[in-house]
Amino acid sequence: MRLSNFGQDIAHVDLASGRVEMRPAPEDWTRKYIGARGLGVRYVLEAGAEVEPLGPDNLLCFMNGPLTGSEASMSGRWACVTKSPLTGTVTDSHQGGWSGARLRWAGFDGLVFEGHSETPVYAFIEDGRIELRDASDAWGKGIHETVAFYQERYGEKNLAVNAIGQAGERLNRFAVWVNEDDRAFGRGGTGAVGGAKKLKAIVIRAALKKSEVDDRDAWKAVRRDALDVIRDEVNITSPKKGGLSVYGTNVLMNVTNRIGALGTRNSQTTSFGDRAEAISGERVQETILVGDPTCHACPVACKKEVEVTEGPWKGLRMESVEYEPAWSFGSNCENDDVNSIAKLIDQSNDLGMDPIELGNVLSMYMEATERGWLPSGAGGLAWGDTAAMVAMADAIGLREGEGDLLAEGTTLAATKLGHPEIAMAVKGQAVPAYDPRGLKGMGLGYATSNRGACHLRAYVAAAELGVAPGEGEPLDPLEWKGKGELVKIFQDLHAFSDSLDFCKFSAFAEDAGHYAAQYSTAMGVEFTADDVMTAGERIYNLERLYNNRAGFGAGSDTLPARFTEEPSTQPGSEGHVSELSSMLAEYYAARGWEDGVVPASKLRELEIV
Repeated sequence: MRLSNFGQDIAHVDLASGRVEMRPAPEDWTRKYIGARGLGVRYVLEAGAEVEPLGPDNLLCFMNGPLTGSEASMSGRWACVTKSPLTGTVTDSHQGGWSGARLRWAGFDGLVFEGHSETPVYAFIEDGRIELRDASDAWGKGIHETVAFYQERYGEKNLAVNAIGQAGERLNRFAVWVNEDDRAFGRGGTGAVGGAKKLKAIVIRAALKKSEVDDRDAWKAVRRDALDVIRDEVNITSPKKGGLSVYGTNVLMNVTNRIGALGTRNSQTTSFGDRAEAISGERVQETILVGDPTCHACPVACKKEVEVTEGPWKGLRMESVEYEPAWSFGSNCENDDVNSIAKLIDQSNDLGMDPIELGNVLSMYMEATERGWLPSGAGGLAWGDTAAMVAMADAIGLREGEGDLLAEGTTLAATKLGHPEIAMAVKGQAVPAYDPRGLKGMGLGYATSNRGACHLRAYVAAAELGVAPGEGEPLDPLEWKGKGELVKIFQDLHAFSDSLDFCKFSAFAEDAGHYAAQYSTAMGVEFTADDVMTAGERIYNLERLYNNRAGFGAGSDTLPARFTEEPSTQPGSEGHVSELSSMLAEYYAARGWEDGVVPASKLRELEIV
């Protein structure tokens, strides 16, 4: 596996005819867009921004980065890129575990699926070969059963199984792909695109292959430098010592609650009070934690495997009670029962749904129920009713009863109820677990995200909560000034790391210099920290160009009025709203955009056209 050969082995699979053709990515594309996220977006742009997301002309791309599967720390991720059926924007989502590494070890840098199959199929990949095989006997199965089905057929050793569940098959607009480690391509409805194409699974059999580089001593040195900062006890990533390693992502529950940035009751308020402790990473660690599995080449082990020991779901063992779903099913739905949260996350993993969107659509429906806005005959959903939440999650995944409406996603469902204002979403995608009234930079990040509301496009909370590398005090989360330039920097840096493809949490320790050193040493090119930021800016503008062509023009970068017009009433952020318009002016000036539209001069400057 020679890293410098990246981009030579892209499989183009026509699902209608079954034809598979190997074609290298254009060298110009890999130079400009690096891999994974950036390269996938370039392929999807080639298909046209006007395609129907669930139509045969939409591409479904699974892309490795140039360092995926290498010995570099936190390099076990790959990207799924397509046009989203939830938002109509370009979307990319990233998955941990071992699947991306195994795809690389099997001899592939990426997979591009086009067209629709008439019958269910799965892709089987091994030793540089890929073929479509009949999946009729797996169609209708949940993801856990599908994974077990193919493990029984091919053996568990060296096997990766990625699959859609019933939600993807039934075109739930926020359906996802999940692997055997319960790692998901979590946002944007990529699973629904798989369902429309009748692609049930991607099964990869491959053993570890060592990276080949021209100068192994130099490669080892830069990898060691990066690993040293990950291990440094001052960083949240420090194995067995840092908060991310000890408590997982849910270490943030009490922190965001304390500063008045934890959306509660569909973001009607910004704190869960004393009840947040019951669903925190600290409480999980004390009560139901049973294991710390990890992804390829990751020393941090942020995944937290749990086992429910009491109540109706006693005996359930699953991973992971992470911060985002603990919030979406927790305070967002006024639910402090961590066992029910574990159950709902497991349902999301098995049916194949994005738990952030699912928790939001449940909380939206709870508010609609409370306000009497449901159609005649609808049963509705009460705040914190865990049994009803579990039942409704099944109905949404299977598109049954009231679940059929909610399977359309938060924005479309609220609009069909006649009250789009209670959809806490941007560009059609529901917000994550950071209230913009208590974390001003995150609100701007939501509004300007190219894939709809997202915390991972620009994880400004790293600076606002003080978990980013560097010296000095955390930035004031309630100060809006300066956040425009900061959001741009984070967006560009993460666009590059998503294209390597490194775990986002690497940025809690590494910086652009670490990324540049590893990329340049592995690929045999001269690459600096400035080059990292330029490539990230190019990728972000490429995505914005796609969205502009797809109809997202001036005025598309918005937030729900709840965040800009209804002040927080909770300690830490009391009296605050998001000053979005002021931040946008800063941001557009930093970007060189005209009210959210990329001008031709910027496209030329970045060599996109």
